[in-house]
Amino acid sequence: MALNKYLDVSPEVAEALANGRPVVALESTIISHGMPYPQNVETALAVENIIRENGATPATIAVIGGRLKAGCTKEEIEYLGKAGTNVTKASRRDLAVLCARGQDGATTVTTTMIIAHMAGIKVFATGGIGGVHRGAETTMDISADLEELAHTPVMVVCAGAKSILDLGLTLEYLETHGVPVLGYGTRELPAFYTRHSGFSVDYQVDTPEELAAAFRASLELGFEGGMLVTNPIPEEYSMDPAVINAAIDEALAQAKANGIHGKETTPFLLAKVKELTGGDSLDSNIQLVFNNAKVAAQTAACLAGK
Repeated sequence: MALNKYLDVSPEVAEALANGRPVVALESTIISHGMPYPQNVETALAVENIIRENGATPATIAVIGGRLKAGCTKEEIEYLGKAGTNVTKASRRDLAVLCARGQDGATTVTTTMIIAHMAGIKVFATGGIGGVHRGAETTMDISADLEELAHTPVMVVCAGAKSILDLGLTLEYLETHGVPVLGYGTRELPAFYTRHSGFSVDYQVDTPEELAAAFRASLELGFEGGMLVTNPIPEEYSMDPAVINAAIDEALAQAKANGIHGKETTPFLLAKVKELTGGDSLDSNIQLVFNNAKVAAQTAACLAGK
């Protein structure tokens, strides 16, 4: 691919891929923009360890000095964590300029999928995907994540779309673009901080073996798009929907009052929800990422036949 001249695959990830061993991609926006330091670095390294414990090799993805990194070192993760929001939140539209300028970028779901696919990584674990924002019928604010899922053949394991979004319209958009939405052990779309949204997914899938079989079939059919696995947050960490929805409504009102829009919207809303819930939402966020990493690693192992 044209961008391969900009791609660096870490020795550990390259060896795993060359030997047909399972690899799971991880994003870096959650490091630079999702959590404060040092909790962001601690969480990122803990997620990598969970993936190893479940039989796969982690590949944290980022842009550093204009290089697309498929597999970051501990030092690079530390750098991203300390630099925080000074690192550009990089979507598809940013990659070419960052590479040309030799700059850094924290990869979103979109760019993590792009770089994972470029490196030959088929499974990616994240927290929640972006989607159709509330009020999108007037703002046209729709995450590039949804378009990438329609075009890039990577399985994305998440805890549903972030509950700050319009979940119904997000599902409609995915359906229109032919993206299968699978519920892991559920027919209901999880809503990130909570297990319930009131919306149904396309299929319930109950084991990593079934997930791997479905994605293998998609690849063998030659479909160009990805597959979305929605994995509910563990019951003990699920937040009260009334509490989280009240915090989201307040955060949305403040975002509108402050003129927040575009790529700044999600980080603002997540930070405000964390503040309004006394940090409970951040704790839930960390636990759901851990849970997704486990399922992704087990699925990648099945996909690799390990």
